[in-house]
Amino acid sequence: MKKYALIVCAMVLSLSGTPGHTAGTVIQNKGSDTLVNVAQTWAEAYQKVDPNVSIAVSGGGSGTGIAALINGTVDIANTSRKLKRIERNQAKTNGHDPVEFIVGYDALAIFLHKDNPLNAITLEKLAGIYGEGGKIVSWDQLGVKVPGCTGQEIIRVSRQNNSGTYEYFREDVLQKMDFKAGSRDMHGSKDVTDLVEKTPCAIGYSGLAYASEQVKMPCVSAKEGDKCVAPSVATAIDNTYPIARPLFMYTTGKPTGEVKKYLDWILSDEGQCIIQKKGYAPVRPVTCK
Repeated sequence: MKKYALIVCAMVLSLSGTPGHTAGTVIQNKGSDTLVNVAQTWAEAYQKVDPNVSIAVSGGGSGTGIAALINGTVDIANTSRKLKRIERNQAKTNGHDPVEFIVGYDALAIFLHKDNPLNAITLEKLAGIYGEGGKIVSWDQLGVKVPGCTGQEIIRVSRQNNSGTYEYFREDVLQKMDFKAGSRDMHGSKDVTDLVEKTPCAIGYSGLAYASEQVKMPCVSAKEGDKCVAPSVATAIDNTYPIARPLFMYTTGKPTGEVKKYLDWILSDEGQCIIQKKGYAPVRPVTCK
């Protein structure tokens, strides 16, 4: 009986936490697949800043985070696009007033197979490849012959329509034109680069942080004759890359308490050095160790 009592006491103590500390706080953070890796790194690093606060991070796309924001089931929603007016109104109807924070910038990269000889592309040509009614269907039309690509047919790799990256590409590259049917729509950013790596005929797009040595990134210009700029942290910061975009976190109302402290830390030099090391541009220049 004494042994049983000691076990019960140990269980009670383990559940109640360390004496002198309050129960831990869990911050629910959900959304953008573009941001999920850096969000996980932020969450892990913040455990050292405040061990009593845990951040539960999940991806699923910007649409997933926004749906949770609208329903009030998340503390912070990550998105790689700006909230739409209809989404703000839906949230407000449910009693939630979204507050926006820009937490970094991303250069939306175009990915090609490493053996593809194409070094430069314009937004106009990307629209011709991806947009409804676009006439560019083969690499021959772009003046290159891709080794290992039978028939030279372009295989379009895209994201699913709940992705903020998909929405951003549609808005800024396709100029709100619909996507051409027949693309291979990937659930996550890493899935895009993985498929392009293995497929000589493929072209894809996603966040710069998902680049690998097995894919090639051409420089991008708005149209023929304009300066062609390579995607990088530097060109995202100075906004010279034509498809650089802000990355957002949204809260349901003005953040307070532990959520505010966490967001303040993300925007601090420590948090911004983390996003820079993950391949994104910080919101301002920072000096990192």
